Amino acid sequence: MNKKIAYLVLSLGISCHAFAQIGGRNTYQFLNLPVSPKISALGGKNVTSYSFDPANAMANPALINFEMHNQMSANYMNYFADVNYGTASYAYDVGRRTQIIQAGVTYVDYGSFDGFDESGNSTSEFGGQEAALSFGYARRIGRTDFYAGANLKLVSSKLEQYSSFAGAIDLGVAYIYPEWDLIVTGLVRNAGTQFRAFNDVRESMPFEVIFGISQKLKKAPIRWHITLENMQQWNIAFRNTARDEEDLSGNITPDDPGFINNALRHTVLGAELFPDGGFSVQLGYNFRRGEELRIQDQRAFSGLTGGVSIRFNKVRFSYSYAQFNRAASSSFFGLNIDLQ
Repeated sequence: MNKKIAYLVLSLGISCHAFAQIGGRNTYQFLNLPVSPKISALGGKNVTSYSFDPANAMANPALINFEMHNQMSANYMNYFADVNYGTASYAYDVGRRTQIIQAGVTYVDYGSFDGFDESGNSTSEFGGQEAALSFGYARRIGRTDFYAGANLKLVSSKLEQYSSFAGAIDLGVAYIYPEWDLIVTGLVRNAGTQFRAFNDVRESMPFEVIFGISQKLKKAPIRWHITLENMQQWNIAFRNTARDEEDLSGNITPDDPGFINNALRHTVLGAELFPDGGFSVQLGYNFRRGEELRIQDQRAFSGLTGGVSIRFNKVRFSYSYAQFNRAASSSFFGLNIDLQ
């Protein structure tokens, strides 16, 4: 792999650093980015957002429902270092409110890079793009309150002269109990393989197991969400040498995240105010992002996210803001259009 690719890998590391230690072990990390402003506002990861928005099906196919019929979603984020990221999705009822299919696309453009050969001589510019096309389907399990869904994904990536192609599947199960306004879900994401690898070097997919629970309060227009991410690997905390402590004698006490710290890094909290209204507000906190990206002894609100959603007739506009640290933040814009 020449120096041009080395420069590109460095740039990709900047765009994906929010996923820290977990993210650096697999390829196609863009599949872990939030698919809509609402999910971004709820902490960046959420699998219990049940609504008309077909983008939710890209996060959890078990949530595909008849309210998504003939709904279209288009979302755009100007990510770090002028990386452009977007998603689009559409759902259609093919069977009297019982057979809903959904299609979605995710796209990221890393922009242009200056190329150099092995001797450091300047060559031509090059770029990098990645995309995923998904098809989702869900159905009720008998006459129970359980629903099962699946997403089939085709993933492609082109980084300078190198390209790859892969396939993956998401499998989700949801328990939806209307009397309590309760949603409990379990999801396996990105189970798959590369059909064609970069430069014949095969890499693993960003496989993940997620659990979620959500409920609307009876006496207040608030819905809370708890998401447990990366449950396929319990120990995701790691030592940060910048947080080691040294006493006057030069003895070093290493940073050592304990059980509670590690458990919290699996947790993403979210809340919606007026979740079913024409105007709604979302707030979230991602413990892992907040812990791994915070700067010691500085308050930068890492891990906090927020967003709003406003409906104008058949169009709903959404916006979210995510703070990573003092040097990095992102804004996410979205439109939902009712085509009925």
